[in-house]
Amino acid sequence: MIEIADRPAAGATIRLHATDNVVVARTDIAIGARLEPEGLVSRSQVPAGHKIAARAIIKGEPIRKYNVTIGFAANDIPAGTFVHSHNVEFREFDRDYAYAQDYRPVEMLPEAERVSFMGIVRDNGQVATRNYVGLVSTVNCSATVVHKIAEWFTPERLAEFPNVDGVVAFAHGTGCGMEASGEPMDLLRRTLAGYARHANLAGCLVVGLGCERNQISSLFKEQQLVDGIRLKSFVMQDTGGTRKTIEAGIAAIRAMLPDANRVTRTRVPASHITVGLQCGGSDGFSSITANPALGAAMDLLVRHGGTAILSETPEIYGVEHTLTRRACSREVGEKLIERIRWWKEEYTPGRDTQINGKVSPGNQSGGLANIFEKSLGSSMKGGTGPLMEVYRYAEPVNKKGFVFMDTPGFDPCSATGQIAGGANMILFTTGRGSMFGAKPVPSIKLATNTPMYRRLEEDMDINCGEILDGTSTIQQMGKQILEHTLRVASGERSKSELLGLGDHEFVPWNIGIVG
Repeated sequence: MIEIADRPAAGATIRLHATDNVVVARTDIAIGARLEPEGLVSRSQVPAGHKIAARAIIKGEPIRKYNVTIGFAANDIPAGTFVHSHNVEFREFDRDYAYAQDYRPVEMLPEAERVSFMGIVRDNGQVATRNYVGLVSTVNCSATVVHKIAEWFTPERLAEFPNVDGVVAFAHGTGCGMEASGEPMDLLRRTLAGYARHANLAGCLVVGLGCERNQISSLFKEQQLVDGIRLKSFVMQDTGGTRKTIEAGIAAIRAMLPDANRVTRTRVPASHITVGLQCGGSDGFSSITANPALGAAMDLLVRHGGTAILSETPEIYGVEHTLTRRACSREVGEKLIERIRWWKEEYTPGRDTQINGKVSPGNQSGGLANIFEKSLGSSMKGGTGPLMEVYRYAEPVNKKGFVFMDTPGFDPCSATGQIAGGANMILFTTGRGSMFGAKPVPSIKLATNTPMYRRLEEDMDINCGEILDGTSTIQQMGKQILEHTLRVASGERSKSELLGLGDHEFVPWNIGIVG
């Protein structure tokens, strides 16, 4: 487990572990500046959030941050030197997976002490945080139709249904021109079915073209979906084409709205909250403020019986051994490593991808040298508790506690898998200022630093930069995040909801050949 101080010590630089050979610049640093409390003199201009050599580092020596290897010195690096991708080499190194060696069961809170929220209880026992009506396209060829149907339901037309949060279309670019069987099709159908049966949808209409490989009949049979009051389906070629399908779709959604509007919120345990954890536009402060604070919040949620889904497999690569050590069993730990090996040995060899070293330009500018360093912060979102299960993309998440889902690092695609798996909240950390929403669930944005939070306050819900400013601790911020999550789960609007984000972030993972 990575050791995290509850509050970084004051000074020009931040030391994250006694054994680290780099420190982090708290603010922009000029050449020749004296750096306390390290007693260094800066040999370079160093932007805020970036690394500085805390002592002389010889060529080939591991660069250590939080006492974790994030790369190797590409050349001799004198003390006080700017340390980044120009002098940090990315290469493989041995890691001890020590399966389940550090497993400790969660100390659950007594039932009487557990928190609750105002949720929507469905007839089948599912608990929702929002109340949408959805449209799902089976194929890109029906994407326009589902969008046109959703667009008809303007705020004015929905005014008589105040308990309905909206009508939203989930369209995508696949469903045909792909393998007719195997994992790509299985994955797509898991995703579509996960949305169709999601607790946050009071009703759903599935629309297909008719000649696509992803046939509605096969989708429904394979995923055990059944036409009924909450779930309808249309095939455009049978319904009479584009215009007639749009008209029929509008009529079908209008028929669902009265029932959808008859919902009430009731007090339910926080064990019904499942959070999809995301980070994007990360910076050098992500691993110091927002990510560990979100981890602290998830440790609390898990103690209250809830579930936290960590994902983005390329963004735990390099620190996966810190998760396998906390796995509840060797089997669960090995599931995680099997997914890592699939990425490394089958999916990405020879390609310019994150898992092969290079992070995005925004991450680079924010102070992250490579994927090992990004993973160090990314993994912290899951907290410090035991890893209870590992899921493939969009598989139903049925285990409580801290779990992992195999997804890409691309945020909309990753969140789509989490929502399909049952997440009814998204909590998203960012250092550069990622703008994100994900209907039909609310998204809460956590800023890593105060300057960015102030600049983008319309998009950011919580300022975790207070940890860096010295006005809050990680544990205090974790408690604040959980309290805010409960309020939003109860119906309070997040910033992304107020801005209307989330209509175009449905992105199923396309892992197969297009042909």
